[in-house]
Amino acid sequence: MAMPTDVGVIDLMLGIPDPGHKERWYDFLKPNLRDEESKGMKFPAQYMFKEVPEDPTEGDMIAYTLDQMDGHGIDRALIGFGEESGIQFEAIKKHPDRFLASLSVDPNEGMKAIRRINRAAETVDLRAVTLFPAGCNPGVPINDKRMYPVYAKCIELDIPVCCCVGVPGPRVPMAPQHVELIDEVCWFFPELKFVMRHGAEPWTDLAVKLMLKWPNLYYSTSAFAPRYYPKAVIDFANTRGAEKVMYAGYFPMGLSLDRIFTELPNVPFNDDVWPKFLRENAIRVFGL
Repeated sequence: MAMPTDVGVIDLMLGIPDPGHKERWYDFLKPNLRDEESKGMKFPAQYMFKEVPEDPTEGDMIAYTLDQMDGHGIDRALIGFGEESGIQFEAIKKHPDRFLASLSVDPNEGMKAIRRINRAAETVDLRAVTLFPAGCNPGVPINDKRMYPVYAKCIELDIPVCCCVGVPGPRVPMAPQHVELIDEVCWFFPELKFVMRHGAEPWTDLAVKLMLKWPNLYYSTSAFAPRYYPKAVIDFANTRGAEKVMYAGYFPMGLSLDRIFTELPNVPFNDDVWPKFLRENAIRVFGL
């Protein structure tokens, strides 16, 4: 059950540090946070993480991130960008062989969100759309009619949707992210590649059951330190779900790559699961 070190890891959630502006990652959440929770906070779920990595204070942040990736055997990483500017967009344009583009949208915007996806797909090699149902303003349940145009567009572009599921870390209502809501989406959109993000807790048993039921439903390990990967997901990967579970980190938002890759070898995956978890499943699902 030894973790291989030479597979060329694909990280399905990574970011480029932006010194002094860590809070920008969560600007979209501010309207949903209570005033006292949005002040003096590095990010709205910091209570969940110990030893949050500090951003470097100077230097070339893209080069710094590539160095971090190289030091931990990460071949490519999925990173998000907003508009056609900023350090994330610059990294995607300069290093398309290393950084895979994803776009976060708020379905409350209706056709504006769809136009943003279209524009992104024309500008970069877009590999995913990301959704934070509980973080939208107002929150948008996974199976809400506002989500459906986004799902249809992802099918049209043949790209996955990466969606936060389970109780959110930020102190916003959890109802939009109930795992049971995925069932209807997978039924109505059987072609949609739906990748669960951020744990699915406390409904991991249900997440596993739904992955058994729906061929295009997947799980990524984003925002969880490896020592806390849910046992139900590990057991599933080691039995019937080796093709369904994929690695995603959380650098630099809440976890350092040093911590992740120190703990990762202790995860009790079977030998045949490791290359699928670290690389092969992502290549297939994201069309790499």
